[in-house]
Amino acid sequence: MAWQRTQTQFFALPVSALWEVLRDPALVPQWNLAIAHLQPHTYPAVAGVKLDLVPTGELLGAIHAKTAPPAVITRADEGSCLTWRQQQPAGYLLVSWSLREVPGGCELTQMVSVAGLASALFAETATKPIAARFAENCARLYTLAGGADTQTLRVVIAGGNGFLGSRAAADLHCRGHQVTILTRSERANSPYIQLNWDGKNQGAWARSLYSEHRETAVLNLAGELVDLPATDENIARLRSSRVDSTRALVEASANLPRPLAAFLQASTTAIFSDAGDMLITEDSPLPTGAKALPQMTGVAKPWEDAVATVNASHVNILRTSLVFEQESPLVDRLSLLARAGLGGPVAGGRQWVSWIHLADWLRVIRGCLGIEGETRLPDGVINLAAPFPVRNAQMMELLRAQVAPGPLKKFGLPTPAPILAAGAAMLRTDPALGSTGRRVTSRVLADAGFEFEYPDFARALRGIFG
Repeated sequence: MAWQRTQTQFFALPVSALWEVLRDPALVPQWNLAIAHLQPHTYPAVAGVKLDLVPTGELLGAIHAKTAPPAVITRADEGSCLTWRQQQPAGYLLVSWSLREVPGGCELTQMVSVAGLASALFAETATKPIAARFAENCARLYTLAGGADTQTLRVVIAGGNGFLGSRAAADLHCRGHQVTILTRSERANSPYIQLNWDGKNQGAWARSLYSEHRETAVLNLAGELVDLPATDENIARLRSSRVDSTRALVEASANLPRPLAAFLQASTTAIFSDAGDMLITEDSPLPTGAKALPQMTGVAKPWEDAVATVNASHVNILRTSLVFEQESPLVDRLSLLARAGLGGPVAGGRQWVSWIHLADWLRVIRGCLGIEGETRLPDGVINLAAPFPVRNAQMMELLRAQVAPGPLKKFGLPTPAPILAAGAAMLRTDPALGSTGRRVTSRVLADAGFEFEYPDFARALRGIFG
């Protein structure tokens, strides 16, 4: 199979509620915006029934409608599974949705794959778009299936359209929590309440931090992407985008009739700059002087300090390490290097890589909000990092084994430090993002009895690519 993506989402709904939507393929365009039309030729939509499939996009949809044969339902198990297959030249596209009951609701697993001689082309044009934005699609599906804001906690997310913010929004929405996104540019067809803000000044958005009937928590993930050259101008830009937005939220909280239920402040394990082989926990001192890289410690330290006076009952500073999951820009970029034969060690490969799987990152967020079962994490700084960091060389070796073709699984061209610096200059990024490292774990999570679903990197990659 040339390309495949499997993803799972929890819903605070019974299987029967989701099945009522999934059993009718004609409803798919209402929750998966990559599909403009998926109409069964006859009802009920059982195995053998043909489907007229039209992907979204004026050009692609028109071409597909005129040239492709109908898709066919290959499996329809009442209340549990619907699978359909679309023939492609010398291959096929396969989409499967399966449901299972779990405590508190159900899980939907979506598998999208493409195979055949032209699969590389069809993966990019038709298959990946169907699989993309799975979390956001599930949020729309939750509402379409009758899901409502049944929980008493509201969550306001600043930076909710980014990779982590969009996943947190979908996770909370599908669990019955009301989600509000603070954004500089509202998105059409968003499944959430959206409020415009500039990340700096007070405005109408500030009223979203209070509800008479529900407690409100804030998840602050706002900030410019760090993928910039480490110039004084860029460092100031990175710092201000984080500090200004945090100060705006803190200022808004001061005028609330009651404190926020929780304030979760994003930060980064890069606050420790290049830490060598030192094992870092929440108790480790921050670097000073020349060891405190301005684009790392110099950005993250004032970012954390800006939350000091927030009006909230619980406050956490979340020092997040590299987050691994399908669709993440990080995984996409590293996978591309591995597939192209460039997946060898970077800058010698001895630098430590601290990481966390998205599923565990989300569980920490829920633990800080007090909605993760019996798990309630303490206030203060938390390192969001799996218990077993890896060196860069080991990370690339394990990644190659998962995604690289043939002999490239065993070998990838290394990227020496001078080549890294030259490439970073060409791509207008910071070479320190690849050459520095931190060996970070979490004493707080260990003391709280938090059990990682993905404690080691090899297992995490199998969960992502398996």
